[in-house]
Amino acid sequence: MAQGSVSVAEVEASFKKFAIHGDTKATGKEMNGKNFAKLCKDCRIIDGKNVTAIDVDIVFSKVKAKTARVITFEQFIQAMSELAPKLSKGKSQEEAVQHLYSLIKGKEPVNVGITKVAKAAAVDRLTDTTKFTGAHKERFDESGKGKGKAGREDIPDASGYVSAYKGMGTYEEKVKEA
Repeated sequence: MAQGSVSVAEVEASFKKFAIHGDTKATGKEMNGKNFAKLCKDCRIIDGKNVTAIDVDIVFSKVKAKTARVITFEQFIQAMSELAPKLSKGKSQEEAVQHLYSLIKGKEPVNVGITKVAKAAAVDRLTDTTKFTGAHKERFDESGKGKGKAGREDIPDASGYVSAYKGMGTYEEKVKEA
């Protein structure tokens, strides 16, 4: 091997990381087309000029078995040797492949654009139990903690003959005021 060359084992380590990315059942021995495209994008093999996402998809389809949906590491190496001359024009096949391997070496999938929890004023306002009215207010105690089942279920109060009357024992005071 030439000096400064990247070993296949180093490339295989990155291959395994990308192969299991986003798939809980993946073993790391085979890679699907989506993860192959992600590897090419994250490792900057897709440059938009010489190598595009379409080129990557075509090469993936070319190296995989006819009915398969995944490629092995050997097929991955074959795919890289097909992409290398496109990316590194004017270099020999061996130099181009080594350049490609140097891009892949030590890389792992990055999660771009992960949705963060938005803490908006609207959320605070909508979840403030002190502003609740009517039947919703009954579900929370003074501290704003939910009452659970007691706050949700209609527990019948059979103390009077008027249903859902909450002013029990206040009739006498109301009569005196009038």
